[in-house]
Amino acid sequence: MTVNTTDWNRIRYGAMAPFYDLATAPLQLAGWAEARRRSIELLELEPGSRVLIVGAGTGLDLEWIPAGVEVVATDLSPQMVEAVRKRAKRLDQRVDARVMDGESLAFEDESFDHVILHLILAVMPDPEACAREVNRVLVPGGRVAIFDKFVPDGESPSLGRRAANVFTNLLFSDFTRRLGPILDAGGFRLRHREKAVFDFFTIATAEKKTSPR
Repeated sequence: MTVNTTDWNRIRYGAMAPFYDLATAPLQLAGWAEARRRSIELLELEPGSRVLIVGAGTGLDLEWIPAGVEVVATDLSPQMVEAVRKRAKRLDQRVDARVMDGESLAFEDESFDHVILHLILAVMPDPEACAREVNRVLVPGGRVAIFDKFVPDGESPSLGRRAANVFTNLLFSDFTRRLGPILDAGGFRLRHREKAVFDFFTIATAEKKTSPR
């Protein structure tokens, strides 16, 4: 049975929302915040561009987005979306925050110049479906920034990683996914990839090359 279902994600991340920032503060200090900044910096965002954040959580990416960029943020959890709205208000940013499933985006085709996928592809039940949806809503040549945990392409998860995944997948995230197949399924070309945060995480950017299959 698949544990990491959409309904379970809505429940567990909704329950985490009130204390998510506090609980992840050590991770932010250990490199998550810098990884977010670096990932977004690689997009080279310009004023007037339109950016979608899928799985925005409490909005921790917002402080790294330059002024003049139009931001739309989505999350499956209403509690997380409310946290995004509060953070945007504190930062004096205009953010259109909506409750939405990243595997079924309620936007027109070619609506965004860029998409940010931070710590979400390893969480959702069907990351390939998300990649196809992100492709659909991106303009031709649009780019996506990714920060998440992945097994290197071409390698199999270690026994220890697979054993740990039994618990991590239930509680918060899958530790055994590969980025390459997700990008291929979505019709993306990898532009850049680097290791981050103890070499366990990956920062990557990719470009829309074809329509999703």
